[in-house]
Amino acid sequence: MTAKNISAGHLFVLPYTILLFAFGIGPGIYALIISFARFEGGRPQFFQAGLSNYIFAYSDFRFLPAMQNVGTFLLISLPVGVVGVVGLALLLHMRDGNFATIMRTIYFIPGAVAGPTAVLLAIFIFDPNISPFRSLLQLMGYSVVGDVIRPENLPLIFTLLGFFAGAGGWIAIFYGALNSISHEIIEAATMDGCNAWQNAWFIKQPLIRPYIAYMLILTFAGNVQLFAEPQLIAAAGTAPISRTWSPNQLSYEFAFGLGNFGAAAAISLLMLLIGLVGALLILRATTIFRVDAAHS
Repeated sequence: MTAKNISAGHLFVLPYTILLFAFGIGPGIYALIISFARFEGGRPQFFQAGLSNYIFAYSDFRFLPAMQNVGTFLLISLPVGVVGVVGLALLLHMRDGNFATIMRTIYFIPGAVAGPTAVLLAIFIFDPNISPFRSLLQLMGYSVVGDVIRPENLPLIFTLLGFFAGAGGWIAIFYGALNSISHEIIEAATMDGCNAWQNAWFIKQPLIRPYIAYMLILTFAGNVQLFAEPQLIAAAGTAPISRTWSPNQLSYEFAFGLGNFGAAAAISLLMLLIGLVGALLILRATTIFRVDAAHS
């Protein structure tokens, strides 16, 4: 590529490309190399381990339960997140004006309390002794926080945490996408007999599907990498939660508990592969980047 062929678009994408190689592709390649390394005295002996790190990681008795935990979490969190956010965005767009503005702000506020802070707040909220919802929790038969935060409840708890922490940002994105829809399209549908609900589902929702696919990709990738939430709950000691509840936690245990960075890299590469395959399947199913022949 010569200087004449460099456009403003290339310059705009250059910072992202540099960061992608520095913090995405580069570490991924290094993890691949480490996964075949044997460690002696904390020093890697490159390409000396063969497939032993992969066999050690994937045959560990904690590996399958961790994968099942994340799989259950994905089955709950993805539909709840996508349907909930899209539904709220469509409902707010049906009620334009001050009400929609106020509600978007209310939904956006929890996003300021995300990550580890949200987990600590959740422990407080779910403790029947100090929670502002104490009466409701006690009415449901919960007396201590360990009754609420149990291993079988964690997928639903993490789903609620993720939804309330991230819904506001996605609602703002979808609301902007809905506002970009031509008023002529909405008016034409209304003149053809569509009511507000039919407009929302049959007209607006199909036009924002690329944004829905984008949300699905990022949510899937983020939820597969679940780490902070179960790690902090296990460290808090409020409930008997395994410290290897998720694959990322198991990878952390391999690296910093056993000093086996090769096995940790093997798990991290598997999670990367799952995220990439999931993204490709979503892209293929939704064809959001398809270029029509008329515009090619």
